[in-house]
Amino acid sequence: MVREAAGILMPRTASPARSEPLPVRLALLGLGFLFLLLVVVLPLVAVFTQAFEKGIRAYLGALSQPETWAAIKLTLLTAVVAVPLNTVFGVTAAWTLTKYRFPGRSILLTLIDLPFTVSPVISGLIFVLLFGTRGIFGSWLDAHGYKIVFATPGIVLATIFVTFPFVAREILPALQAAGNASEEAALTLGAGGWRILFRVTLPKIKWALIYGVILCNARAMGEFGAVSVVSGHIRGVTNTVPLQVEILYNEYDFVGAFAVASLLTLLALVTLIIKKVVEHRQARLVEGRNR
Repeated sequence: MVREAAGILMPRTASPARSEPLPVRLALLGLGFLFLLLVVVLPLVAVFTQAFEKGIRAYLGALSQPETWAAIKLTLLTAVVAVPLNTVFGVTAAWTLTKYRFPGRSILLTLIDLPFTVSPVISGLIFVLLFGTRGIFGSWLDAHGYKIVFATPGIVLATIFVTFPFVAREILPALQAAGNASEEAALTLGAGGWRILFRVTLPKIKWALIYGVILCNARAMGEFGAVSVVSGHIRGVTNTVPLQVEILYNEYDFVGAFAVASLLTLLALVTLIIKKVVEHRQARLVEGRNR
């Protein structure tokens, strides 16, 4: 079959995926589903199976332990501090990088990506070398009664470091795609900087911002490596939820370990659902603009 476009006869080509023989397509689909089954589905099923192995009462009893509650509260506190700070930093950095050209712009972009390239364990070790008892600022901090490492501030700082790229990296492409026309029009009409930010810029990138905050929050609650280095593993004091899972598992309390791990698994599932909703809204928004 042929079709006429702009006076030129163009052959209608089949989709590359549909041009493959049926056995090849079925084999590829089967391989993909098998991989997802082994890597994603079975581990999720194993977590909840082990968590409820001794019944709902044992599950709730494991979650109601004082040390577990302390870990949950510390994890929530860390996320409540780290996520808003990273949101403010992400919006500020993305705004600066897209609206201005200045010396050192490429350096700032590189620094934003730094936590993606540095091992979380190394980042935790950096904070120990800076704020530990024998660190660069350790003597001064001890003399003035401040405790950073092996305390809540160190956990918050380590979490902020490993999560700060997420918001900035999500909204950078959205700001670049949106352009400056709306802001320039608002400025011409007499709007100030803050009014432009909250009434013009942020509404344009709200879905990308929400997506970045979701990813930042999920990483903050699930961070293990950097937090493990700076926490000191003080039970009931500096253990977050991932560290509590490790301690319970090492003590052969498998029901308790998997019960606490199920909380992080539920967080991952909720994050995935919200992520798909945000992506769907973004796709509808783009489709509406292209019409």
